[in-house]
Amino acid sequence: MATQEIYIRNASETEARGPFSIQQVADLAEAGQVTQETLVYDAETEQWRTIADQAELLAQVFPEKKKHTLKKAEFKSLNKPQENAKEISVQDMLAAAEGRTADTKGKADPEIAMARAARIGMIGAIVTCAIAAVAEILPSADVLNGFTPGKLLDHPLLALGAIDVILAVFLALGMASFYPVVRFRAALGLGLLGFMFYAQGLSGALGAVVLGSTGLYICTVAVSILPAMLAAAAGVVGMGLLAWQLLGH
Repeated sequence: MATQEIYIRNASETEARGPFSIQQVADLAEAGQVTQETLVYDAETEQWRTIADQAELLAQVFPEKKKHTLKKAEFKSLNKPQENAKEISVQDMLAAAEGRTADTKGKADPEIAMARAARIGMIGAIVTCAIAAVAEILPSADVLNGFTPGKLLDHPLLALGAIDVILAVFLALGMASFYPVVRFRAALGLGLLGFMFYAQGLSGALGAVVLGSTGLYICTVAVSILPAMLAAAAGVVGMGLLAWQLLGH
């Protein structure tokens, strides 16, 4: 196109706009006010022609934009594959967490060990309370016929046995929130029964109460497997000996 003065109009318009330079028309196109179907007056032919029909003008007003693409980065792994490497399974990972492999032996996850200790302590406390309830209730079973609350003063073992039954049931349901009550019961049993057996000169029963109550208490606070196992054993053995003593064997 010879002239740099450009007049434009839309097909639906009768009035022309201009004159514009090519750069101004390109700016209007960038702003969306000029399209390839916009009419441009061609002074040489004295006709209105669309920008799309004029290749040179089209290239200047609507220059082809370069597409920018991101080059894919190449990452190299720092981990070099080892020959004869054994594939790791889920069982291997669990065994490693529990310290049951050659590489992790003695390095078990402390949370897993604590959970196992808590489980052992819970079972030990349940069995200890159950045996204690038997030892405390059976010797006075005949009192249950025609029982009145006033008789508890004469037979405190019945009250303690009832408490042990309730605690054993709640612990069997997994209610560890009762541990403070269990610890209080262990201290109460040690003090009450210990004094009673000491006053009566029953050294065997006294030793059984001390062993069983101590084991019961530690069952609720042990966080390691070995102390939990020892506490559970002490509680069960102690209350078992108490039952043996009180039942007259």
